[in-house]
Amino acid sequence: MKYIVVAPTEREYRNITQALSDRETVNEYTVIRSGVGKALAAANTALAISRAHGDVDRIAVIGYAASTIGRTRGEIIAPRVARYHDCRIPGDFVPELTGPYPLLGHDDAVVWTGDSFVDAEIISEIKSKYGLKSGLFDMEATAVCQVAEMFDLPIVVVKMVSDVPEEGDNEHSYDEFVDSHSDFGVFIDYLETLK
Repeated sequence: MKYIVVAPTEREYRNITQALSDRETVNEYTVIRSGVGKALAAANTALAISRAHGDVDRIAVIGYAASTIGRTRGEIIAPRVARYHDCRIPGDFVPELTGPYPLLGHDDAVVWTGDSFVDAEIISEIKSKYGLKSGLFDMEATAVCQVAEMFDLPIVVVKMVSDVPEEGDNEHSYDEFVDSHSDFGVFIDYLETLK
């Protein structure tokens, strides 16, 4: 299986490339640092697929994510669905923005993508707007889903919970967690066993 692995930040890119350098794998992995945010993630994923001349089987988005209460820091989650949380349009008016994207993950979870880091107030608004009780939050996954769909490629998102804003975590909590949780072998383990 040939993967393009999307790592948004420099730290995530460094951690996954280090983990890959330390082991033999069944799958082939091309790791890209997409940059943070929807536009960069989509553009750099499309560029990587084009550079591979279609010789790609799957896309994987890995890295850190915020979570609602109910998940613990350090927990590895592979959601089944990705959605945008920051669309300000009527219900199903633009389905590619409001609808869910299916993922290859095994966990009954949704990763919600938006253009900002979330805090407790933003999470409360998202819960109210979408009627959700739990979820993960990032700034890239759903945009990468849109690109993967254009190329008819399956996608998996695997995230490590880095912060739980509803419990008072903030950007400083995130940085402390990320600095002390840099072993990304868990992501490779998941991808190596994914059928």
